[in-house]
Amino acid sequence: MRISAKGRYALASTISLAQDFSKGEYTTVLSISEKLGISKIYLEQVFSLLKRGGIVNSVKGSQGGYQLARMPKQITLYDVLAAVELSLFEPNEKTVAENAPEIEAAMRLLAFKEIDDVLKNTMQHVSLSDLVTEAEKHASSDGLMFYI
Repeated sequence: MRISAKGRYALASTISLAQDFSKGEYTTVLSISEKLGISKIYLEQVFSLLKRGGIVNSVKGSQGGYQLARMPKQITLYDVLAAVELSLFEPNEKTVAENAPEIEAAMRLLAFKEIDDVLKNTMQHVSLSDLVTEAEKHASSDGLMFYI
């Protein structure tokens, strides 16, 4: 499965917001852009989609920015990707429906539907909170543990 740059940037950005969620502050696109090394202009487009999808809230002004609309444990990988990957969850086009409807039905029911259901189920069980926890595991100083 290939996720577009828009989807990957949306996910990275929302994980970043989830890391700071407990502070209750709004975060600017510029600060996320600098932290993650992503184009500010591109992130503005991504955040527009995230806002439309109900993933983030925004406030304008000098103290403005974005924050998650819900707690990180309530926002799933599926929620984020569904907000920005508009074609990812569309049904597959018909392949051989006119000449071989029985093959079309078999492909839809046992291949495409099964794959879609497994992916959707998996993505609905991974929250931003889970992703923050995983990121924290990899944030240690090169995996070295220091004891005093």
